[in-house]
Amino acid sequence: MIIDKADVIVTSPDRNFVTLKLTTDDGLTGLGDATLNGRELAVVAYLRDHVVPLLIGADASRIEDTWQFLYRSAYWRRGPVTMAAIAAVDMALWDIKGKAAGMPVYQLLGGASRTGLLAYGHASGVDLPSLFDSVNEHLEKGFRAIRIQSGIPGLHAIYGIASQSSFAGGGEARYDHEPARRGARPVEEDWDTRAYLTHLPGVFEAVRNEFGPDIPLLHDGHHRMTPIQAARLGKALEPYDLFWLEDCTPAENQEALRLVRQHTTTPLAIGEVFNTVWDFKDLIRDQLIDYVRGAVTHMGGITALKKTLDYAAMYQIKSGMHGPTDISPVGMAAAMHLGLAIHNFGIQEYMQHGPKTDQVFEQSFTWRDGMLHPGDQPGLGVELNLDEAGKYPYERAYLPYNRLKDGTVHDW
Repeated sequence: MIIDKADVIVTSPDRNFVTLKLTTDDGLTGLGDATLNGRELAVVAYLRDHVVPLLIGADASRIEDTWQFLYRSAYWRRGPVTMAAIAAVDMALWDIKGKAAGMPVYQLLGGASRTGLLAYGHASGVDLPSLFDSVNEHLEKGFRAIRIQSGIPGLHAIYGIASQSSFAGGGEARYDHEPARRGARPVEEDWDTRAYLTHLPGVFEAVRNEFGPDIPLLHDGHHRMTPIQAARLGKALEPYDLFWLEDCTPAENQEALRLVRQHTTTPLAIGEVFNTVWDFKDLIRDQLIDYVRGAVTHMGGITALKKTLDYAAMYQIKSGMHGPTDISPVGMAAAMHLGLAIHNFGIQEYMQHGPKTDQVFEQSFTWRDGMLHPGDQPGLGVELNLDEAGKYPYERAYLPYNRLKDGTVHDW
């Protein structure tokens, strides 16, 4: 199985996606997701100018060797652009190998460890009535675990609230599903940590009173707190039995999680902006987190993330793979296959793509009774409709950013 063609395809149905398509000399094709939200063209250039020339003539069956070659031969290692490019190649090679074997990828990873993947959805509202409506909508869709994001009094637009799109640059897509707004510059939002810390525990108290103790509830802090603020929030949320508190503080300083851990028993999830096992190494070894949030698309593919999760399993730490709509259906399929196979699966983030995206990417996964399954088609189970993809050219888009009341740029 010699690679004789490699195409980098950029399409923007409901948002921008970057897809690598590899074709072998015997006609097998494989897809890989290389989407990096807000910096998509950086990965396009990395693939087209530096990686694709190295793939032509290579043996598509040598997945591990190809991964090591792309990682080590560049000398300048790691980083989101490099690892997204490697991830795309890795996914495409697993897709090809599955098709060659006539098996879904999860079978090549050791077979299924469960019948389906528990997934959580994103409920949000600017106030309690709209939040309750959103929770009910997700329950009606079959979700059995729900992330809770709430508006904060005095703040007009913040991360994760679906119904505030008119404040955040407009657009057709739900704001929490696609916060990257198309345009020449990023949208500015506002933030007040003190107001957030004061308001949020009451939100979870109200949600528990309304919906009872049994629904697994999650919350995303989106890196906006200092370690001691995160510790305060984790402790304040303990009575409401969260499934996890996600990204409570920026994790470039891994020691920060030690302080949070000392003050709260609320489970911690982190890592959606991480790119390699080295970002997780100390957090896993010292048991400072409970869930690995890495994305197949940004962690170097199935090969690399499986190794990270195998390491995490030694410490009873589970997966919580990143799965918003800026992970393409190809990347989501890869996550589903990996999650189905590993022993230490925890939960899968699932944000449903828009109808245009579903026409561009033809998918075989199933969603039933709150559970995902990648399907049993050979490979990843996703095919790219090039005619549909061609209808939606790239459009510049940026994620928002935050400023505090005094004008200071803050973590979004």
